[in-house]
Amino acid sequence: MSIKQYRPTTPARRQMTTADYSEITTDKPLKSLLARKNQKSGRNNAGKISVRHRGGGAKKHYRLVDFRMLPLKDGKLTLTIEEIEYDPNRSARIARVKDQEGVYHYILADSNMQKDATITVGKDAPIETSNRLTLEQIPVGSYIYAIELVAGKGAQLVRSAGSSAQLVAREGEYASVKMPSGEVRKIAVNAMASIGVVGNAQHQNISYGKAGRTRHRGIRPTVRGVVMNATDHPHGGGDGGRHGSGKPPRTPWGQLTLGFRTRNNKRTNKMIVVSRHNAKRGK
Repeated sequence: MSIKQYRPTTPARRQMTTADYSEITTDKPLKSLLARKNQKSGRNNAGKISVRHRGGGAKKHYRLVDFRMLPLKDGKLTLTIEEIEYDPNRSARIARVKDQEGVYHYILADSNMQKDATITVGKDAPIETSNRLTLEQIPVGSYIYAIELVAGKGAQLVRSAGSSAQLVAREGEYASVKMPSGEVRKIAVNAMASIGVVGNAQHQNISYGKAGRTRHRGIRPTVRGVVMNATDHPHGGGDGGRHGSGKPPRTPWGQLTLGFRTRNNKRTNKMIVVSRHNAKRGK
């Protein structure tokens, strides 16, 4: 994939770039793998905003991506890639695949997937890019994605465009995986992962160019706290000066935002070998 630049016919177009979509083989998704997606505008079941700055945007269907990819009774799942498709709900591309029983699935597309190629899922799958195996079977040092946290639950880690983790060690019942953030985490060796790197790596380099294009994605404007009233934000108020009282930055609810760790999960602390904070410091 490469980045396409527009002709500078307007000030917005001068800055605007997009993907060239050359790897996409069809623009017609499979209807049986689509689901209705209602616009929630960031509100929960009580009608209260739980995610700010959401609303509007283009209508879209949800693609039913199979993150589990469980092997069949014989312990193996053989998938044939039929199409590489665009998914409006995620940064990565998805692949339409058909298994040996003729059932269609959507899976995450990595940088190596091509039409008519074959993917194998299972403990006895060959050590090749795009194949899905348990961490016990994958060679140490391999780059992996779509990693399970709990065996059989489905991929929960490393699913966004261009991302990958690295299997750095294996000892006993656990494997050590270096995440994209730098964190080194222990994961059970019977959890599954796919070999390779998630495709559409240039996604992070796209420049949207104008505010309207961000609104099409369902993202509303973000207003700075310093221009709000004191009742609306800890940064608000004042006599017109931009700088406040010199207090550290906070969220609208008063939580510290820089350098203040909010992780509070004692149950899984033991699974983190090196935190992402220490990884940045080289510890």
